[in-house]
Amino acid sequence: MNPIMASAPALFTIRSVDYRAISPVLIILAVALVSVFVEAFVGRSARRPVQLVLVFGAFLATFIDLITLHATRLVTAAGSVAVDGPALVMQGAIILLAALAAMLMAERMVDPSGDPFAARASSLPGSVDEAEFSARGYFQTEVWPLLLFSVAGMMLFVSANDLLLMFVALEVMSLPIYLMAGMARRRRLLSQEASLKYFLLGAFASAFFLYGMALTFGFAGSVNLGSIADAVSAKPSQSGLLLLAVAMLSIGLLFKVAAVPFHQWTPDAYQGAPTAVTALMATTVKIAAFGALMRVLYVAFGGIRWDWTPMLWIVAILTMVVGSVIAVTQSDIKRMLAYSSVAQAGFILVGVIAVSGKGLASVLFYVIAYGFATIGAFAVVSVVRDASGEATHLSKWAGLGKKSPVTGAVLSLLMLSFAGIPLTSGFIGKFAVFSAAIANGATWLVIVAVIASVVSAFFYARVIVLMFFSEPTEATASVVVPSAFTTIVIAAGATVTVVVGIAPQPLLDLVNNAGLFLR
Repeated sequence: MNPIMASAPALFTIRSVDYRAISPVLIILAVALVSVFVEAFVGRSARRPVQLVLVFGAFLATFIDLITLHATRLVTAAGSVAVDGPALVMQGAIILLAALAAMLMAERMVDPSGDPFAARASSLPGSVDEAEFSARGYFQTEVWPLLLFSVAGMMLFVSANDLLLMFVALEVMSLPIYLMAGMARRRRLLSQEASLKYFLLGAFASAFFLYGMALTFGFAGSVNLGSIADAVSAKPSQSGLLLLAVAMLSIGLLFKVAAVPFHQWTPDAYQGAPTAVTALMATTVKIAAFGALMRVLYVAFGGIRWDWTPMLWIVAILTMVVGSVIAVTQSDIKRMLAYSSVAQAGFILVGVIAVSGKGLASVLFYVIAYGFATIGAFAVVSVVRDASGEATHLSKWAGLGKKSPVTGAVLSLLMLSFAGIPLTSGFIGKFAVFSAAIANGATWLVIVAVIASVVSAFFYARVIVLMFFSEPTEATASVVVPSAFTTIVIAAGATVTVVVGIAPQPLLDLVNNAGLFLR
């Protein structure tokens, strides 16, 4: 018999796929496709309300679907998708935070007099084209299909049990965000520069990931994480090629979490992108990236953790120290929050280094708590404005707490959470990751993390002091009356920060009961 003909049936074997288990991703992808058709065929005046119904309806349906799947634990699609506890928890967090970011994208800013901000902007000094840009931004509906495709990529990224599928999910997640980062109308050049930098550096990171995947396949003969783990156990002495593969894969993933020295894109992208897109990058992308990083390291390379944990020690220390120190020197609040995000990534890596169930649960808790505090902080930033738009220079925040006590109090609460002050979710998150690391013998790393936390508290406190202990000047910005959407985002960020800080047990139970990664 012809050997080619004999093997032909295997080429056409249909793999079993549990569509019910992956239905949350399918819902988002299906609505994203519908959203593209809406952009193509629905008139401009009706396009925005239709897109909003589609987007928020998709998020609601997906979140309900995730709740119904809470007890599902299986690997499907020929072993390439793992539907397990950690994946479901992260997918739920991604959906909630993406919905809040979508609310920021959907807002129409209103000034204190009750008139639409865009309607009066052209009369403000130095803002000749503000009304035109605001109106164009209001009808910038192409952002909605981009958002949905990116969220689908994030959800697939955290559940991918195959390096090839993980790479596809990485690109589906990243490419729309590169485009959204360049969509700020009022700061067009700065925004497009941020988008280009993010895209170019992201392309390099993806290339590293792809090269690491090729090396891994050369070592294990498979890109499935479970098969890679088996190969690692079967060939413990052949570690040279394997360590290079781990390094390449880690570079691609550490870029997404904004870890040093792969963080250079972060301040420019955060500052130049529209604030709603920055909030999306700082929350959902970070959750997805840490989920994928832990799945690769824990599942595929857990057998050689003593080889890669020293590398992560160095990266974590550099990330905490560099992020905390450079944040002190920043004069723009979005750049300061960018370096704060870098430092927070270092603290989360402390939990990753624990390589245990406790470490996994602590990281899940931290990224969720940090995500809600961060999106609340960026929502506050979006309502602080002057004649030229968002007032992000810290000099314009002097005395802001006296002009708008509620805004100042909310941002102060979120800053205290970032600093890890007790009775906030940030304190519980830091305590969780530090405890997990100490239990695994990384006491010296925790000491460095505590010192970095003290340094980081300085620049968080500086913002609070500037708002409440400085007198307002003519340059001090105003707080415009937010839309209902923005109010919801700010309230959600502040409420979760306080509730989780005071009563963290429900969230702790959720992440502890999530269990471990499947393979």
